[in-house]
Order: sequence, then C-alpha cells, then structure tokens
Amino acid sequence: MGGTYYLLKEEGGGLYSERLAWWNLWLFSTGVFLVVAGYLYMGLSGHYSSLFSEGREYIEAPRWADLYLVAVFGLFLFNVFMTVRTRTGWDPITGLLTAGLAGLAFFYLFGMKFFKNMSMDFYFWWWVVHLWVEGCWELIAASMYALLAIRLFGFPRERAIKYLYIEAGLVLFTGILGIGHHYYWIGTPRYWLLVGGFFSALEPLPLLVMVLDSVRLAFRERGFSHPNLLAQYWLVGGVIMHFLGAGVWGFIQTLPQVNRWTHGTQLTAAHGHLAFFGAYAMLIIACIYYALPRWRFGHDGLDQKRGFLAFWLMVIGVMGMTLALTCAGTIQVFMERLWGLPFLEAQGYMGFFYLLRFVFGLLTATGVWLFFLDVLLPKPVTVEEELYKEPLVLEGFHVA
Repeated sequence: MGGTYYLLKEEGGGLYSERLAWWNLWLFSTGVFLVVAGYLYMGLSGHYSSLFSEGREYIEAPRWADLYLVAVFGLFLFNVFMTVRTRTGWDPITGLLTAGLAGLAFFYLFGMKFFKNMSMDFYFWWWVVHLWVEGCWELIAASMYALLAIRLFGFPRERAIKYLYIEAGLVLFTGILGIGHHYYWIGTPRYWLLVGGFFSALEPLPLLVMVLDSVRLAFRERGFSHPNLLAQYWLVGGVIMHFLGAGVWGFIQTLPQVNRWTHGTQLTAAHGHLAFFGAYAMLIIACIYYALPRWRFGHDGLDQKRGFLAFWLMVIGVMGMTLALTCAGTIQVFMERLWGLPFLEAQGYMGFFYLLRFVFGLLTATGVWLFFLDVLLPKPVTVEEELYKEPLVLEGFHVA
C-alpha cells in the first residue's frame, strides 16, 4: 500500500486524498493489530474462539475482521482509482497496477464463504491463496518493477510497457489456469492434472527479462550512475529471487507425477521461503530504499553500508534456508513417501539440515534487524549540494 501510494504520488504529483491515505494507514494497522493480538491470545491461553479465528489456514481471520479489512481495502482502492483518474492518467502501467489491486479485493471475497463439503471449500480457498499470489500479485509486482526500473535505471517507458503486455498475457493463460496444480488431490476432475501441470511457473519470466534488460541498457549507456545503488540491488536481486523461488523451485514440484510425492514436504517450504522473499519482501524493500532518502533528505543520497550488510545477510540467509530445506525435503520424499518410514522416524534423518536452516535463519534475522535499524535511523551521505541541483529527468516525467 505504501509503495503504491508513493509511486503514484510521484507519477501524478500528488494523491487524490492524502488525508484518506492516512486514515487508510491507521485503520488497516489497527485491524491487523487486533487480529494478531487475537491469534496470540489463543496461542498463549490455549482457548479457541471464533471471535479470534475461523480456523481456516492462511485465511483464518474472523468474520468481523474480514468485513473490516475489506472495507479498509475498499478505501485504499478508491483512493488509488481516483488518483489514477485525476492525477496520473490511465496508461498500461497504472492500469495494470489498478487491475491487480482490484483483483486482490475481488478474490478475497471467495474466502469469506464457508462450504461444508471439503472439496468445494478447498476449491474456492485456492481462489484466494493462489490467485492472490500468481494472479493479482504478479500484475502488481510487474507494475512496480516497471515504475522502479524507469526511475532507478532510466528504462524507457515504452519498452517497459511491452514487457507488461507479455506479463498480463502470461498471468491470464498461466497464472489463472495454473491454479490447477493445487487441485490434484482434493477430489476435482482428472483434467486438472493436465491443466495444472502445463500452465504453471512461467509468470516470473518476463519480469526477470524486463529488469535484466533495464540493467543491460543502463550499463551500456551510462553505467550505474544513479546514487541509490542499494535500491537497485534490492530490485534486481528481488526479480532474480522471484524467478528462482516461484519459477524454478515452484516448477520442480508442479507436475502431478512429481507433486504426488513432494506435496506438503519440506520442498514446499523451500519453495515458499524463496518465492515470498523475492516476490514480496525484496520488492517492497526496494520501494522502501527508493523512497526513504527522497522522503527524509530530499535527495537520493543515503549512507548504504549498513543497508548492504543487511542485504547480503538476508539474501545469504534465505538462500541457505532454502537449500537446507531442499535437502531435508529430498530426504523426506525418499524415506517417508517412497520407503514408507513413519513421519517422526524420517524427521530424525533430517536433523542436520534443520540445524543448517536454524543457522541461516539467524543470519536472516540479523539482516532484518539491521534493515529496521537502517530504516528507523538512516544516515545521509555527505556530498556537495551542487550534486543535487541538477534536475533528474526520467522517461515520461520530470523530478527536481
């Protein structure tokens, strides 16, 4: 939400309503705080209550929170829509961003209906859990990647738009139909085995090519001249991790012939760690590091030593966790799924890799701590003011 507001404000010179954006922040934060407090209460007290949870994995928020958060997100969507309509104007980038956000609101509604039949309930459950990630979020991420590539690398807007058209097509034909790889074992018709196995794990490809193309053009024409190298690293690293986690680690367990053995093992956890870190965390951190110095200091200069240390600790930590869980999952598949060992007995052979996962988790946590410290206490670089008197001209708009 913050990244959307900041990038749209730069695109159009302002928001439709900044006051509404502030209300958006506090109402959303209050709702999330109350939901998490309810989860913690149940966990610590040992007493379940439908007031705090509906008990459905990933969408366990209670019904009052569903209604509350949908209303708050409706405010956000209204503000974004009016900002695009009155400030930035409609173009493929802002249009795709708005469409992705509207999809988030729409598909969440399917998680608010409970079906007594488990197959039917899981059928629509995936409309939230899958289509949020591989449908709506891919559109949002593609738009944000494009806006940041234009700003950080001077990537031509027309060229970015061409990649977005490819991404939108892939989401329609692979992201939506790719939901079938979740339908293998819940009692749905057999044709989902073919549909789900074929239409999966291709969505991140145009994002990877777009960002790497922007890096290539920037390096060929003027080198990495933008002073905010840290934001560039998070953006490029994010799209690479997005591709590896969602594309490679996702695809190795997508086909039904493989998924029948790997489903629900530590291989799934490895895929989740890397895909969410790249697709969500790294992109959002790139937005934060792009906006932070401009918001706090009025220019792109930022002391980046602490930020780069956080970057490498998090990247190495998450990659290490992913590889450790991949090894553990491979052992689990052979010993538990193929050889028939009991679950707990198979777990005993995976202890070394769980230890590695813990060590790399500590690295990741250290990087997260440094990141928060860097964001809360940023340091501007000491440079001559003349450096920032030159206007920064980017494709399609002008920023002083």
